[in-house]
Amino acid sequence: MRPVHIALALMVALVWGFNFVVIQVGIDNFPPIFFSALRFFLAALPLALILPRPNVPYRIIFGIGMFLGVFKFSLLFVGMKIGVPPGLASLVLQMQAFFTVILAAVLLKERPTSVQIVGIAIAFAGIGLIMSTVEGDVSLLGLFMLMGAAFFWACSNLLMKKAGSVDMLRLMVHVSVVAPLPLLLISLVFEGWQADYAALMSMNWLGFGATLYIAYGATIFGFAAWGFLIRTYGAGQVAPFSLLVPIFGMSSAALVLGEEIGTIKLVAAVLVIVGLMLVVMKRLPASLAGLSRKARDA
Repeated sequence: MRPVHIALALMVALVWGFNFVVIQVGIDNFPPIFFSALRFFLAALPLALILPRPNVPYRIIFGIGMFLGVFKFSLLFVGMKIGVPPGLASLVLQMQAFFTVILAAVLLKERPTSVQIVGIAIAFAGIGLIMSTVEGDVSLLGLFMLMGAAFFWACSNLLMKKAGSVDMLRLMVHVSVVAPLPLLLISLVFEGWQADYAALMSMNWLGFGATLYIAYGATIFGFAAWGFLIRTYGAGQVAPFSLLVPIFGMSSAALVLGEEIGTIKLVAAVLVIVGLMLVVMKRLPASLAGLSRKARDA
């Protein structure tokens, strides 16, 4: 990869990692589901009126919009609101990679490699370690909601695979059209119009900036740049940069919000990230595989 494109991939990972700090700011200023509705409304307009819909069936766009926009982000934002710190949320949400492999094996009959199976087991061990040490500052219900968000993200990944090779920016803009109305209806039912109206009327610069960041930074810039890199170099070269998202997420939460990582969370993070590396690799490099065979034959 060219140095400028490596820098772009690093920038996307940083933007997506820091996004969890921004989400915390947003849900401190808005009801969480209403905040998600605002995010997708801004991401959709006015770009959906300018950029043509990609050559993808409406049912695929609608499905991604519901799984990713409505289910995933509702669970993510509410889970963080009730007690999952941003850094930890950025880590747990990466379980989407493992759920994607599992769902692909069950629904698409795509058999995972032995390396991926080991990676999934290591990552789930890390998540289990986190859940076994839940303290007062972390909600167990919130962690399960984050796991649910990761599961629905994985569901949307399978639909994105069905969409084929398309312009990711155009796809995400038109996916964003699907989410605002269902999210607004859910917010009105569960959060109440009074809370939504009060949040709008009392909006400060932090809340406004957080909404703009996740709409245009994390969504529009992030997916446009990521899609460009994948079209240019292929998913195999670009996907490993996503491993930096939880690293940037946890470090930025510690630096900006003073979130304590602690030894156990750090060990759990290492387990999850190692698991992610194995899932992305799919199989051992030829040199390591040769050493493994020699060790077995010895």
